[in-house]
Amino acid sequence: MISLAKDILIRGFDDTTHFNLGRKADQMGVSINSIVKDAVEQWLDKKSPTPHVHDLLIYSDEKSMSGFLKSLDRMTNNTEWFKSFAIPPKHHTEKILSKLNWYNGTVKPYKPHGADGSKYCGKVIQKIVKESNKRPLCCVDFIITDIANNSFSQAMELERIYDGSRLPGLMFCPYKADNLAKSDLTDIIELFVMHDRIFVLKDDEIYKLHITKESIHKIFLN
Repeated sequence: MISLAKDILIRGFDDTTHFNLGRKADQMGVSINSIVKDAVEQWLDKKSPTPHVHDLLIYSDEKSMSGFLKSLDRMTNNTEWFKSFAIPPKHHTEKILSKLNWYNGTVKPYKPHGADGSKYCGKVIQKIVKESNKRPLCCVDFIITDIANNSFSQAMELERIYDGSRLPGLMFCPYKADNLAKSDLTDIIELFVMHDRIFVLKDDEIYKLHITKESIHKIFLN
């Protein structure tokens, strides 16, 4: 049986990139297709079956968050991701996510605050996992936002618990920029470090932050 080749359209692959890749291919004595095929195969080999990602979202306002959720929904359409969320009562995203048919894992009565907060959040997680039927999660947890507004130390403790036993998939923890700015800098840095990626949402733009611990002498190095 003859295997037919298939064309792949790569968006953002501009003329400059194509020219540089062609020059490198000529130097190596191989085709551009061989280089691209090899790169894709290496990526597939290194990619774990299901990621266990814990991401931080810092958003400027409700409009920015709403735009992000709609974009996230479009990106996950017709995929295996189990789209879910958890929110406090009368949250501005409930109407949007419910309309998009995301699963609402919020447990009633709503009691995430105080000494039993961790038990409540555990019930929310269990509810979402059960409904997912072993599909990887794409979950946005607005309950942690509410908890942080009431007690940042409690939110940090719950973040540590989840970070130590992550679920398969993508877990997004949103924090309002204004509220985060009121927190202690040491706590903010710890919050940054325990998440895999930090995204800042402003209007229709998404910015990725990078934070690393550095030595003072590196200030004078290029």
